Amino acid sequence: MLSKIPLSLQIVLAMLLALVVGPFMGASWGVTLGEIGKYVIILLKTIATPLLFFTILVHVLTAEVNWKGGVRLVFFALLNGFIALALALTLSNVFRPGRFLPVHEMQGLKSEVGSLKAIQPVKALDPSQFLAGLIPSNVVQPFLDNAVLMIVVLALFFGLGLRAVRDRKDSDAEVRTAVKSLQAVFLALQQTTVQILAWVIRLTPLAVFAVVAKSISESGFVAMKGLGAYLLVGVVGLSLPLLIVYPLWIRFFAKIRLRDFFQEAKEPMLYGLGANSSLATLPLTLKALDRLKISKSASALGVCVGTNINQDGILLYEALAALFIAQAYGIDLSFAQQVSVSIACLFAAMGVAGIPEAGFISLAVVLGTVGLPVEVLPLLLTVDWILARMRTVVNVASDLTLSIILHRMEKIRP
Repeated sequence: MLSKIPLSLQIVLAMLLALVVGPFMGASWGVTLGEIGKYVIILLKTIATPLLFFTILVHVLTAEVNWKGGVRLVFFALLNGFIALALALTLSNVFRPGRFLPVHEMQGLKSEVGSLKAIQPVKALDPSQFLAGLIPSNVVQPFLDNAVLMIVVLALFFGLGLRAVRDRKDSDAEVRTAVKSLQAVFLALQQTTVQILAWVIRLTPLAVFAVVAKSISESGFVAMKGLGAYLLVGVVGLSLPLLIVYPLWIRFFAKIRLRDFFQEAKEPMLYGLGANSSLATLPLTLKALDRLKISKSASALGVCVGTNINQDGILLYEALAALFIAQAYGIDLSFAQQVSVSIACLFAAMGVAGIPEAGFISLAVVLGTVGLPVEVLPLLLTVDWILARMRTVVNVASDLTLSIILHRMEKIRP
């Protein structure tokens, strides 16, 4: 019965129930509920780390793309990603929405403030330390530490090594067969972690109820103002690529009329809004590109191959949320530290793209990587069902725009 109710509606109902019963709960119940929300986040982080590794490994082994097209894909995807991150950092520093969330008045979170200020969790970006952070001392430690950059490097090396052995002409037939079998095993492991994550995500309404009821029972409704500011800045930030960045690419670089673009793009974008998955929207996205007369090669590159590195919505959201949390705890991040957070967002988004609630899952990984507190994450779940759908719409529009850019580049430089 419950499984037939959309997850977003379950979250809303859980939040409304918490608003009603929260004021009548005692302190002991508040502590217990707070632990429930924390355990859900721990489960997300635990499963997200191997998912990051297996997803990148599988994509390296299965992606088919020529060298020239691959370079264009990576360049323009990263360019749009950096623009999204720049928008997030600008909005966060100008409006500072985290100052409206008074964690010092929220009993369950207040105890963390002193220790966080003392240890200065996010280090400034140092080139030598950054390079050292890419090289793991062994293959196990990155998983124990949730070290995103090291896990990405390991996945790339293993994937490229296996691919080289598989495609090498002088490899024995038995070796090639063994690599293909390993590829199937890794795909099965990736799908298994996705399934486990799907089960954990079904606990989201329980986590929302627990953390909202706990917050209200201990601190009243003081968190609502902060959540409102967070939601408002998030909605504005996710609207900017749709209203400014992508139209500039489409109209002035690709020379396509905006009316024609949005006429064809509205179907996959609206479907993405409802389905909350850019991966599920992929067939409609490809059909829209066909109607726009975009080449099959550009469409395949931008939508199919580029699905994991072209995640502007997730990137913008992650950076906004991470800085919001830092501001709420009174952690003043320098520009170099904010760049460190942005790099972590970039790699985490690549690893968990295409699955339900990918943005929120990768945010948990990012916070663990850069040392920011995760205790407040269940509270952000109360409004994440809105931001999640906006992230999906941005990701769908980003796929469309990237394919159009690649099509234009084929015309300029075949």
